[in-house]
Amino acid sequence: MPSTTPVLDLTSDVTTLTAAVCDVESVSLGEEALADAVEAAVRALPHLQVTRIGNTVLARTDLGRGERVVLAGHIDTVPLTVDPVNLPTRVVDGPQGGVLWGRGTVDMKGGVAVMLRVAQEVREPSRDVTFVFYEAEEIDSQFNGLLHVQEQRPDLVSDADFAVLLEPTDARVEGGCKGTLRAEVSTKGIAAHSARPWKGHNAIHDAADVLARLVAYEPVTRLVDELEYREALNAVLIDGGVATNVIPDRCVVTVNYRYAPSLSEDEAEAHVRQVFSGLQVDVVDNAAGARPGLHLPAAKAFVEALGLPVEAKQGWTDVARFSAMGVPAVNFGPGDPNLAHMDDEQCPVEQYVACEAALLRWLA
Repeated sequence: MPSTTPVLDLTSDVTTLTAAVCDVESVSLGEEALADAVEAAVRALPHLQVTRIGNTVLARTDLGRGERVVLAGHIDTVPLTVDPVNLPTRVVDGPQGGVLWGRGTVDMKGGVAVMLRVAQEVREPSRDVTFVFYEAEEIDSQFNGLLHVQEQRPDLVSDADFAVLLEPTDARVEGGCKGTLRAEVSTKGIAAHSARPWKGHNAIHDAADVLARLVAYEPVTRLVDELEYREALNAVLIDGGVATNVIPDRCVVTVNYRYAPSLSEDEAEAHVRQVFSGLQVDVVDNAAGARPGLHLPAAKAFVEALGLPVEAKQGWTDVARFSAMGVPAVNFGPGDPNLAHMDDEQCPVEQYVACEAALLRWLA
């Protein structure tokens, strides 16, 4: 029987290759066809050693260079839309030239195509390269391909000095990322009939103390590896009450702390508990950030090759998973992140070309 694996032509231009990668549907947990195509494409390159873990494909050079760097990108997307139908891709006119329209053109198959083009074009890079094409970034972290690499074969990544995650950044460099902690701050009352509130104690009213502390809170800006990370502590959810005629006996304010990558998870938790001292605090999620490592030779060479300013990544991305494996990282990829997951997801083709050229300058 003939093979049903889609064929990716790595010699085609980066925009054509991006369209081809996008047109292989790969909604999270349905990446097998695209993983097969990527694996077949990189196995055909004799200078790469290829490993597959689930639907995550890793390809490495082994030239004995003094440094090793990682280029990484996830191959899954969020679900397709029906109106408009955002696959197959198509090129449309934009205010400054051609625009590739369709699911994955921003988040983040343009970055994946750039990685494939670099793998094709740079057979003897100036530093050894590990390419990581990973699955299931868009859903619960238990399915994340980078997590599976971290758990099963960290040696394939942890020997790197620096990593570039090609998430969409509008072709700008965003260093590291902030950590994120989510905690539930609870108040306890006594239920009673709302006509006789003196028989009980209102937990929602007590939540005023939680909110007052948040209003009075003054977040700091921390300088980490030459970049400024602005911290933030905010209420994001509030839940309390059981009926309109019952004094609530419990109220929960969910807070989100976005903290600089110079803080550990334990330090972030200790800070939140200090802010809400005397109240019940349950930390339900905590993911550390990632330092950008801009003092490292590989990072300096990257910034010099691109000739672009570096900004701090104020959100959280998978660069934190590289940091957990001891590899500092930055975000750099084509596409406006504000258009990620949108029904009309689209990216100027010039950004694909610019990102490819920048990485070729760095690694050639």
